[in-house]
Formats: sequence, structure tokens, C-alpha cells
Amino acid sequence: MKIETDRLQIMEFTMDMIEDVHKNSLDEDNRRFVPDEAFETIEDAKETVEYLMAQYNGGEGPFVYPVITKEGQNIGYVQLVEVKEGWELGYHIAKAYTGKGYATEAVCAFLPYIVKKRNLEQILGICLEENVASTKVMEKCGFRNIFVGEGMYQGKTHRIVKNVWKR
Repeated sequence: MKIETDRLQIMEFTMDMIEDVHKNSLDEDNRRFVPDEAFETIEDAKETVEYLMAQYNGGEGPFVYPVITKEGQNIGYVQLVEVKEGWELGYHIAKAYTGKGYATEAVCAFLPYIVKKRNLEQILGICLEENVASTKVMEKCGFRNIFVGEGMYQGKTHRIVKNVWKR
């Protein structure tokens, strides 16, 4: 699988990406908004990448794809994860690359591909209410808000924003 945009490529993981996955996972935004995706050691990142690579041919996921600049920099990921209510979009762009429209570009390119591949009619987008940047990315990519309030996020009750994208 390979999706190309003007500035990015979205592809499957390879084992040579482990160091970048480790480094990208440790930035302050990742620790704050998705702490279960922070890999404290290279070995933790390696185990996770191996697991994620094994999911590509299955039906359960998670389906996680690295986002690479055209210059070859691994800057984050986009993903589709099954949740109780259906399927949820996830993404992270490393702090050094935020504010440049990469998340919007990656998510907008990923959505048509993944809904077709997984034969989905809709995808949820859930984030902490304080994660304004993530909410804006979803709005720009065509998500519609369906809930703001107390809800479960990362195993705890928080103020969340729940959005839906429909085919």
C-alpha cells in the first residue's frame, strides 16, 4: 500500500522505521494525548512495529501506517482502530512537524483509501476537548461533530469531542 500526496507518502511499516517510531512517540503532545503510544525504549517500538506489520493482512487491526515526507522523514502515522462503536481514526504528527498542515493532508488522503479497503460507511474521530488542533484537522477533513462532554478516553473519564466522517 502506498498513498501519495503533494508532500507526503503513507505506506506500510518496515523494520528500518523503528528508531523514528521511537523518537516520534516521545514528544510532549504524544505523551499528553495518546500516552499508550509512547515507547520508552527502542525495544518497545520494535515489538509494536512487528505487531502492527502483522496486522496488515488481517481483518481486526489496528491498521497503522507511517506518514513520510517526500524528503524521507518519518513524521508520524495515521491509523484505523476498531472500537466498541465501530472504527476510529487516529493520527499523530511529531511535534517538530506540526502546524504545517501535514496531519490534514495525511488524514484527507487516508480516509478514502481505508473506507474502501475495509468497506466502511463511516469512521469516528475522538479526541480530548483540549486537543483543539486535532479537532480542527477532523473538521477540515469533513468530520461532523456528534458529541462534546464527559466520556471515556484512554481508559479514563475526560472531556472529549466525538466526530463522525461518512462516506
